[in-house]
Amino acid sequence: MSHPKIVAYDGLRTPQESASALGYRMPGEFEPLSCVWVSPPKNAETWPGCLDEAQREFSNWVSLLRRAVAVRTTDELGIQTDDAWIRDFGPVFVVRDTGDDAAAIACHDFHFNTWGGKYEVRSRDDVVPQHIARDLDIPIWVHDFVLEGGSIDVNGLGTVMTTEQCLLNPNRNPGMTRAQIEAKLHETLGARHVIWLPGGIRGDDTDGHIDDVARFVSPDTVVAVSAEIGHPDYEVTQKNLQALRQARDQDGRALRVVELPVPDPIYYDYPDGRGPVPASYANFLIANGHVFVPTFGQPADDGAIGVLAGAVAGFSVVPVPARWLVVGLGALHCLSQQQPAAPSPQAG
Repeated sequence: MSHPKIVAYDGLRTPQESASALGYRMPGEFEPLSCVWVSPPKNAETWPGCLDEAQREFSNWVSLLRRAVAVRTTDELGIQTDDAWIRDFGPVFVVRDTGDDAAAIACHDFHFNTWGGKYEVRSRDDVVPQHIARDLDIPIWVHDFVLEGGSIDVNGLGTVMTTEQCLLNPNRNPGMTRAQIEAKLHETLGARHVIWLPGGIRGDDTDGHIDDVARFVSPDTVVAVSAEIGHPDYEVTQKNLQALRQARDQDGRALRVVELPVPDPIYYDYPDGRGPVPASYANFLIANGHVFVPTFGQPADDGAIGVLAGAVAGFSVVPVPARWLVVGLGALHCLSQQQPAAPSPQAG
């Protein structure tokens, strides 16, 4: 299926060469940001019986977030959206560290097929990056390749981390091999190495997004969720940890792996009777020296905050209540998309 395009598509700046060929890379989230994009919760089907509560938690979080970084919303641009998960349908930004031209920052618009066709087509969400690129007047690549922002995490130096459960799933890019998918990630994100973890946690309808299981907090450090024996996510988290301990970065160096606790399973009375919600402390957002971590009113909250404070030296860890937000099957990282700061022009 071809990616839909906005009416003003012909007026967008669409490079013919690939991002990697032009020297672009996707920065780590821990690098400086200019703003964070959000799309406020508004879909009552996503938060059945608790939309008001989720909106209050969202507003509280945005108030905290504005202390660290500018926040922009799809609403202020008049962009019509179907849901709030801008991490997955929003722009994936890349930067070019050399040169002093106006194209130091650009973005990708990957095709969004509602997490492997699990929900109705959401064409309005799928073109949000094009609207944002038009507003910012930056180059954009529009791809038929299916990719959600929550399915990838990068260290900014050439390594991408993802899961086999998601990116190798035939409901995303059927017919593409692992090697072809890796090549696409290298071409678009300016990377040269991919770390594959087995999969994601229970309750995650995205087929195992990386942002619920393992995250880069520096170029050489990954925090990864680790469940105890008896927890429904014990087996998959142990497999992920084993893969990480054997993994290497783009230069062949071992990673520092920090284990992050998990909350007890959280259940909600969904109309369709589905299982636990995908509650994970790994669904945090890093923004300009702050780590905004979702909390769920459990004893494990304090443990997760402490682990992150130790793993991200010099950063302030900000707990954010997300008990109602996660009913929508996502949390802070899923509800946001960072825009990196444009590199400073180099002296001639």
